[in-house]
Amino acid sequence: MALVLIIAFMILAVLGLRLFAVIGGLALMLYLLADIGEIEGIVNEMYTLATQPVLVTIPLFTFAGYLMAESRAPQRLVNLSRALLSPLPGGLAIVALVSCAFFTAFTGASGVTIIALGGLLFPVLIKEKYNERFTLGLLTTTGSLGLLFPPSLAIILYGLVAGVSINKLFVAGIVPGILLIVVLSIYSVAKGAATREARPPFEWPRIKNALWESRFELPIPITVLVGIYGGFLTVIDSAAIVALYVLIVETLVYRDISFRKLPDIVKEAMVLVGGIFIIICTAKALTYYLIDQDIPQEILEWMQGYVHNKLTFLILLNVFLIIVGCLMDIFSAILVVVPLIAPIAAGFEVDPVHLGIIFLVNLEIGYSTPPVGLNLFIASFRFERPIMSLYRASLPFLALLLLSLLIITYLPQLSLYLVTLFGVQ
Repeated sequence: MALVLIIAFMILAVLGLRLFAVIGGLALMLYLLADIGEIEGIVNEMYTLATQPVLVTIPLFTFAGYLMAESRAPQRLVNLSRALLSPLPGGLAIVALVSCAFFTAFTGASGVTIIALGGLLFPVLIKEKYNERFTLGLLTTTGSLGLLFPPSLAIILYGLVAGVSINKLFVAGIVPGILLIVVLSIYSVAKGAATREARPPFEWPRIKNALWESRFELPIPITVLVGIYGGFLTVIDSAAIVALYVLIVETLVYRDISFRKLPDIVKEAMVLVGGIFIIICTAKALTYYLIDQDIPQEILEWMQGYVHNKLTFLILLNVFLIIVGCLMDIFSAILVVVPLIAPIAAGFEVDPVHLGIIFLVNLEIGYSTPPVGLNLFIASFRFERPIMSLYRASLPFLALLLLSLLIITYLPQLSLYLVTLFGVQ
């Protein structure tokens, strides 16, 4: 009967039923079917999660990210990156990588980066004689490239759901995140050399002007990193300070956003947050059922009959997570899959912090994986190109990201070294 219910709700999801209704309805029906006890248990589990203080960081960082997206911050960021990096071979492509990674760290992999920066970077890259297929692949795959850097919403949500230190995850993601950028930058340098793009010399006045333009936005990541790891601020403090600071800077200092426009930005940002929160609550109810019925333990025992070592488990995990990342948005995937996967990974002695980085990198790649990766459709809409052309354009970048994923997966030291070095708690 439970299997019939699961299949029925999967069909409803395919037919367009909202994800929170699918998860919540399935949890409720399974709960009643199992006759666990009083139905109020589901609501109690939701309330326990919803009252966690760290949850407030999600709307605060989301609000800051949307404010930056609606301002001229993307243009200033691109100008600064071009002044610093365009003299390098493939410098303009590296500008796109760095700019998108920085922006995604604040907005999450919600497509905002492709929408906000794609229109700025696409014509510039084409003008500098970069191949259109390369340009499309670059901007599509980098739309989720900054998920491993603070103050990534995905990291906060993963830590909240998995019960892993968010501070540890912030630090653990730095080296793997840099690795992804470096690997794609090497490929971009090769492409830049092939195009023979005009490379302007380093010009200190140009750099100085770009730094001056961005002077109020550059302290934002420094505030987050120094504040948290210097012991001056908690994650919640940082989120509040960043949200207030960005609001003041974009409305009163740069005056890119009028107060008349502000309610619309708040509404748009909070629609995303509301969607995340309602899925959090329903996913918590489903998790309660899974744990009560020992489902993760049963899956672990079944897998141990066929999977006899950690190496094989990690291979299967990567394949599974890329498929999940292709089919679901990252927030839903974290909420639904993490409670199921985390206990199984613990049975194979996978470090929970390392597991978090593996999980996020997989979902990052899944966003651009054919046939239904979300970034592919957003890029197709933004650049007005057929979806099949986006499939072809993304393949070289996906191959490089998969190679990086293997390195990150099988060298846990990349994720854990800084955590151990600095003794992050």
